[in-house]
Amino acid sequence: MDVGAAYRVPATELNVLVAALDDAGYAVWGPTIRNEAVVVDRLDDAANLPHGRRTVQAGGRYRLDATGDARVFACVHGADSWKRLLHPPKVRLWRCTRDADGALDFAGDEPAEPRPMAFFGVRGCDLAAIRRLDDVFDRAAAPDPVYEARRNGLFVVAVECAEPGGTCFCASMGTGPQVERGFDWRLTELDDADGHRFLVGAGSALGAELLAPLALAPATAADETARRRQGEGAVMGRALDTAGLGEALVARRESGYFEQVAERCLGCTNCTMVCPTCFCTTVEDTSDLAGTTAEQHRLWDSCFTLGFSYVNGGTVREGGPARYRQWLLHKLATWWDQFDACGCVGCGRCITWCPVGIDITAEAAALRAEPVP
Repeated sequence: MDVGAAYRVPATELNVLVAALDDAGYAVWGPTIRNEAVVVDRLDDAANLPHGRRTVQAGGRYRLDATGDARVFACVHGADSWKRLLHPPKVRLWRCTRDADGALDFAGDEPAEPRPMAFFGVRGCDLAAIRRLDDVFDRAAAPDPVYEARRNGLFVVAVECAEPGGTCFCASMGTGPQVERGFDWRLTELDDADGHRFLVGAGSALGAELLAPLALAPATAADETARRRQGEGAVMGRALDTAGLGEALVARRESGYFEQVAERCLGCTNCTMVCPTCFCTTVEDTSDLAGTTAEQHRLWDSCFTLGFSYVNGGTVREGGPARYRQWLLHKLATWWDQFDACGCVGCGRCITWCPVGIDITAEAAALRAEPVP
């Protein structure tokens, strides 16, 4: 099978792909439902994917409804993202133990998954988010070993969105709803007069190699037309004008508008915790009461916490306006200076999971409309 070629998979046989990855030695992860929300979990059977559910999202609101049909990927992501598997919320950096004779023994970080991982069902926005994390952790002058251990050998099965959520704006950011690169397999779910089926295309030599033994029927020209039309018909819940946005926001960094946003912002850090590209961390040292074991852990942190910008002598960003400005301008403006890309991928999680429904697309547009101080 060739890279770039697409093949048909009947909806009833989707588990053939999951089984093929398991047989190839991958630990397969995919979206499933837990406590009425979409989460990423181990996937041993395609039956555990979120069949027949649709996501209803708005500012500060989230629920899953029944679709009444058998579509597998009608619901988009929840608060969880693939970042949790590549950049864990808490990871041990080292451990030191002391025996009865006083000898010290040092151990390194916790081992990663013994098998390489396969991510099954990565949306275009989250696929772009993984590339952003690669920029931060894997392409740096000193790559992060914790991230590398999890990223190496990753097999990505992307899925194209047919029904974006109410807070999605990936089309504005150029990250979806269709995907064209950065995957090993690409899935497109179709359900029309020709039946409920998937198209699977190989995006890498390894992807083509793993598809070869499956003896799948080639996709037809009608399939490709249906795929294209479905992508063109996907309706975004939000939009963001990105033309000149970074420069416009930086020019208004002293605007009083940040005070207005801060009056609504709770400083809860939800937006940064659910963001698939936020990467800030802190370090925590602990020891047991007996004094025989000490550990150092790296944990997720947020630029919205008071202590995040603490340096000798005090906190740099004491108020809510300064902390919101730091987050918004980094995400939409100064990230370009660091990584030659935008830090936002248009997933809309920060809007959905903000308790007061602060909308990054609305706030960026409102700030752009403010006069330059």
